[in-house]
Amino acid sequence: MLKRVLSGNQYEVIGAEDGLDALKKLSREKFDVIMLDLRMPKMDGLQVIRKINKMEIDTPIVMISAYGTVSEAVEAIKLGAEDYIIKPFDLDEMRITLHRIIRQDEIKNENQYFREEEDKRFNFDEIIGQSQAIKKVLQMITQVASLPTTVLLTGETGTGKELVARSIHKNSQRKNKPFIVANCIAFSLNILESELFGHEKGSFTGANTRRIGRFEMSNKGTIFLDEIGEINISTQAKLLRVVQEKEFERVGSSASIKVDSRIIAATNKDLKVETERGSFREDLFYRLNVFHINVPPLRERKEDIPLLVQYFIQKYNRILNKRIIGISQDATDLLLDYVFPGNIRELENIVERAMIMSPGNIVHEDVIFFPGKPSIVPKSGTLKDMEKEMIRKCLIKNKGNRTKTAVSLGISRRSLQLKIKEYGIKI
Repeated sequence: MLKRVLSGNQYEVIGAEDGLDALKKLSREKFDVIMLDLRMPKMDGLQVIRKINKMEIDTPIVMISAYGTVSEAVEAIKLGAEDYIIKPFDLDEMRITLHRIIRQDEIKNENQYFREEEDKRFNFDEIIGQSQAIKKVLQMITQVASLPTTVLLTGETGTGKELVARSIHKNSQRKNKPFIVANCIAFSLNILESELFGHEKGSFTGANTRRIGRFEMSNKGTIFLDEIGEINISTQAKLLRVVQEKEFERVGSSASIKVDSRIIAATNKDLKVETERGSFREDLFYRLNVFHINVPPLRERKEDIPLLVQYFIQKYNRILNKRIIGISQDATDLLLDYVFPGNIRELENIVERAMIMSPGNIVHEDVIFFPGKPSIVPKSGTLKDMEKEMIRKCLIKNKGNRTKTAVSLGISRRSLQLKIKEYGIKI
């Protein structure tokens, strides 16, 4: 009966004749939940739970019992069962219990996955650089990581603010708890509030089930509020309450939910200026700006570029299955002369593209390309005349420096040298 009823509710249900049959199936296949009767032939439910524990099967168990004795229910819970149901039972109540347990297990597995991914991908050492600017950031991370203090990260797009936030979390006492990211610019007003605080079923069109928000998911851990300067005044008021009172309400509910989440916020805006304009609450700004870290742009830490390039080469060797061993000095000079408006993210993209284009195991300047470089075009003449004049003017502007000229023109230094020779340009 249960197999028939639950199969019609978006579940794939596998039945077992008895406990021994169940253990055989569990040894061959992964399940999301186990519904186990207490009284069965050959082996009772408590014996089956003990066997499951020995097999180290981490699957939530719902115990079903027609007897309903407190001692047996307590014993089942002690052995690891998530819940128990007394026969005769209401089918709707059983569906609710089943849905809740499966959802709880999904959240647990998601958090475990995120923690494992963080262990593999993020640690203090992955903030690459030896410049004084980045050493200052590392020093500030060390000072604040072990504290519960709210942190505000500022800096241009692509400077690595999320990596700094993850480093703070990884070096904190919450490092084994969830690190949840909320990109405040990625959602509309209604969706953002639902993402942050969750919502109740039926609270708005499309809210077909209850949703757990990111603050609730980050309880005991850290929540990273990226692009905090983009949220509107209404949401700012609700966020202020979370920062001050450590509580919030799901959308469509009046019940307060307590939460213990460390808040790290990031923005590429000057929030002090935004408060003067009236687009950002001054009280929220001061609550967030308890400990401020400014992540410097790449142009202020250019001595770190060679280290970052080597890091990205190692990274994309694995991803692209390449065997690049380094980068030429001319290519390095091109990178050092560029301003990188997109910062580290842009550098990474340039290195990845260069590695794809490189025929050998060294990245040369002829595969280094910069997006969006302006062109200088004369008013008249043939295309060759225009190109010759463009190169000549850029060389004059850059005082004959061929590397800077190549960067200005958006071409490689090797290509520039060939053009100078072809046109007989002399400066």
